Amino acid sequence: MIAKLQLEEVTQVDPVLLEQLSELLVDVVEEGASIGFLPPLSKESARDYWEGVLEDGVILWIAKEGDRVGGTVQLHLSQKANGTHRAEVAKLMVHPLQRQKGIGKALMTTLEDKAKSEGRSLLILDTRLGDPSNIVYRSLGYVEAGSIPRFAKSANGDLDATLFFYKEI
Repeated sequence: MIAKLQLEEVTQVDPVLLEQLSELLVDVVEEGASIGFLPPLSKESARDYWEGVLEDGVILWIAKEGDRVGGTVQLHLSQKANGTHRAEVAKLMVHPLQRQKGIGKALMTTLEDKAKSEGRSLLILDTRLGDPSNIVYRSLGYVEAGSIPRFAKSANGDLDATLFFYKEI
């Protein structure tokens, strides 16, 4: 665990944060993360994504050591009348050079606490089958619900399966 890790809920993406989040997104996509983008991801495309991320029902956190963003995660609160008890975990990212330090776990713990305070009792997420994130989510108590083959295109053009997880909190 990083001794001076700071977790912050983000309500506005200022220019400095926009730059750091964009760099993080480009770096994790280049490293092979399956989070909705394919490499090569331009800085402009990454900026466009972050400029529009804070919409109704989306809560964003960043993890910082000093003044640098090392990770981020989002909670998407279901806006459906029959889904006010659930939320989706989205875009958990930890910079490749900051992994294995507890950042992902700290972000997920913060997200789960917020979900509870928002009256949510069920969290869902999906991730590429076989990714290291599968191990992380299982270690945090998420339960595998099933997979869908050929769900997402990878950088090499293959169609990879996605794995769905849930956790009752």
